Amino acid sequence: MKVFHCDHCDHLVFFESVLCVRCEHPLAYLPDLGVTGSLDRTDDGRWRSPLARSEGKTYRLCQNYTEHNVCNWAVPEGDDDPYCRSCRLTRVIPDLTVPANKEAWYKLEVAKRRLIYTLLALGLPVASKKNEDATGLAFEFLADPTDPAAPAVLTGHDNGTITVNIAEADDAERERRRHQLREPYRTILGHFRHEIGHYYWDVLIKDGPHLDRFRELFGDDRADYGEALARYYKDGAPPDWQESFISAYATAHPWEDWAETWAHHLHMTDTLETAVECGLSVRPKRASEPAMKPEPKVLVPQLASNISSGGKALWFV
Repeated sequence: MKVFHCDHCDHLVFFESVLCVRCEHPLAYLPDLGVTGSLDRTDDGRWRSPLARSEGKTYRLCQNYTEHNVCNWAVPEGDDDPYCRSCRLTRVIPDLTVPANKEAWYKLEVAKRRLIYTLLALGLPVASKKNEDATGLAFEFLADPTDPAAPAVLTGHDNGTITVNIAEADDAERERRRHQLREPYRTILGHFRHEIGHYYWDVLIKDGPHLDRFRELFGDDRADYGEALARYYKDGAPPDWQESFISAYATAHPWEDWAETWAHHLHMTDTLETAVECGLSVRPKRASEPAMKPEPKVLVPQLASNISSGGKALWFV
């Protein structure tokens, strides 16, 4: 994540900020510029960023910003959608008549915006199912049914729809599940990064020219998925899984190997961007040793490839 500053007073601001605490200018994330910046109100009720004043750009605030205060993104005036590029992907939200659900929704949207930020920075296609039903993306945030006999909501991906159980927004419940299922990276953002990996397998690999290479590295995706998961939850990962896989869960099936590898690549990408934005660099004495300079778009694939598992982690970059 980058370090941002108010365009009016240069005070430090953050990705989720909505107001500069020094000069009290409104803030919003501007996805077309890739920054969280301050805004000025125009005479016709729109908003203008000092960064885009010379271009004459104006913005509207996302409807979830103005109506529910669960978003802080802006929408370029030429875009007719009332929602920002992140919120328009959410197809189902929790029942807001339940008081705790709004806080859960807010936490889920915060994590999703961090995911979308990274996807846009990497130049990946991010289309809504509302516009492209066959290949687009949608998120559904659901609560478990009140009937104890009804099946619980499962977090997962199905044909471009990512479902997340809103219980994952409860820190205590998520921690309980993290220990129960032995998933050290079980965070809200971790869920999104993993499930979006399944989506991009469909978009980038399925029935495409890279499928044979995928099978060489990750295994045969035609293996029965249900049987593979049942075997994993019964027997666990092989004792030597660290030799060839990035996580224990990656051993369950080639699809899970891909999704876990994808998620870890996004973990590394964001960590390196944060380090670089904070001025961290690595300058070894020997030219043959790994180095890191403040050039995120160059260093991320180079450095991450050095620490990938079995050469798989950066194959898809």
